[in-house]
Amino acid sequence: MQARMTNPVMVVPDAMKALHALSKAAQSSTLAETTHQLIHLRVSQINGCSLCVDMHARELRDAGEKAERIWGVGAWRESPYFSEAERAALALAECVTRLADRPDPVPDSVWDDAAAHYDEQQLSSLLLSIAAINVWNRLNAATRQPAGSAW
Repeated sequence: MQARMTNPVMVVPDAMKALHALSKAAQSSTLAETTHQLIHLRVSQINGCSLCVDMHARELRDAGEKAERIWGVGAWRESPYFSEAERAALALAECVTRLADRPDPVPDSVWDDAAAHYDEQQLSSLLLSIAAINVWNRLNAATRQPAGSAW
């Protein structure tokens, strides 16, 4: 696969800086870095962003995550490798990513489960992290940025 064009963040001045700042701000809470990476991988899978799936799987591996957890992200509901808090974050990430797929985009049950595991600052961090990875995925998928090009 070959990219359709240069990644837009490399073309529009300050876009890369702005997206990095958003990602950095999102990760400034006490929410575990692993949780951010798990949701980045899952959202990237949903959005079909091969560059981000490859990159976030590698980052999880390099951070010492077990292969079973990395492989299991796509089937996290059926996988025994995730904590209840991680499951709540993954469910929220899926809902926020698939806003148009249901009449109530983020059902109270999903929100309440996440709120039972995370405080307001952590939920804010989680939501910003989900939003940030969705921006990256949409730019990369639209321009067909190939896996491995971030390395």
